[in-house]
Amino acid sequence: MVNTDVRAPGMADRDLIVRLVFGSMAAQTLRAAVRLRVTELIGETPRRAADVAADAGAEPQPMTRLLRALAGLGLLREDTPGSFAVTPAGALLDPGRPGSLVSLVRMFTEPAVLRAWEHLDDSVRTGDLAFDAVFGTDFFSHLGRNPELSAEFNAAMSQATGETAAALPYAFDFGRFGTVADIGGGDGTLLAALLEAHPGLIGVLYDTAEGLAQAPRTLERHGLEGRCSLVAGDFFRSVPQGADLFLLKSVLHDWRDDQAVTILSHCREALPPGGRVVIVEPVLPDAVGTPAVDTGAGPGAGGGVTYLSDLNMLVNVGGRERTRGDFEDVCRRGGLAVVSVTPLAGAAPFSLIEAVAD
Repeated sequence: MVNTDVRAPGMADRDLIVRLVFGSMAAQTLRAAVRLRVTELIGETPRRAADVAADAGAEPQPMTRLLRALAGLGLLREDTPGSFAVTPAGALLDPGRPGSLVSLVRMFTEPAVLRAWEHLDDSVRTGDLAFDAVFGTDFFSHLGRNPELSAEFNAAMSQATGETAAALPYAFDFGRFGTVADIGGGDGTLLAALLEAHPGLIGVLYDTAEGLAQAPRTLERHGLEGRCSLVAGDFFRSVPQGADLFLLKSVLHDWRDDQAVTILSHCREALPPGGRVVIVEPVLPDAVGTPAVDTGAGPGAGGGVTYLSDLNMLVNVGGRERTRGDFEDVCRRGGLAVVSVTPLAGAAPFSLIEAVAD
């Protein structure tokens, strides 16, 4: 029987497929703009394409074509033929401007990240990591062997944390705790925001030596050296003792369920009476199109990116994004019980997942 509820594809459907197919080209256009410092060179006032080309060491005609493509993507504006200005979105491609996402663009258009995506179908068939097969090692070991790439990754994670760092300190009663240990906290961007908002807190920043490489500068910039200690280690072996709050932001999604359980188990072992574990990650809905814990994070509100992130975990690192039920399961297996899941207003699609000793 023919399903009469399904309409025939129309032009809008065709346009959707075409936009998606060209998506990787749009990403590479951003990469070229960053590498050529386009928005930096244009600056605050409109500039002629030929002048931008001269400063970038590029040819005028190809530069004009690049700038027009960026204008078509909404990152520049061509008010008069051949003269371009930077839009608010385009300003995020300037490393000197507040909220810059330059490192994020560089990292997620990096060939080392994208090569594994060429084998997504293989990962779907087998469940195996494409990255390991392509590079002969796992993603984080590859970062460890490439200090410049590792620094770029740390900077990208810091930039991706900006909205969360602005929202998280006021989304939970952090002030009732004495010491917060940020597990896998990277350069300390998130922990610095917590410590600044809650002067009574002491911080412990815990990560690998590579992950902590840029942390001293972050703490110094915020004047927090005396309130935060840096501890290098492996959260698959242990976590620091002495904290009554453990924070895990964008950590568990990097790892398989059994590995996530190991990390949570170590947090549980170190958790004192009355302590808490706070997990900050996207929470997928049970079905696409339904709100994830009422965040509104459907495909058009950040949720679509979350599903792509889920596939990125599949091909590159082996983890996954999770539903509330998935978080409850790994927490239970790690000796913890989820007591609340709260959307982070202003930082969609992230939620704050609060867990206590089971």
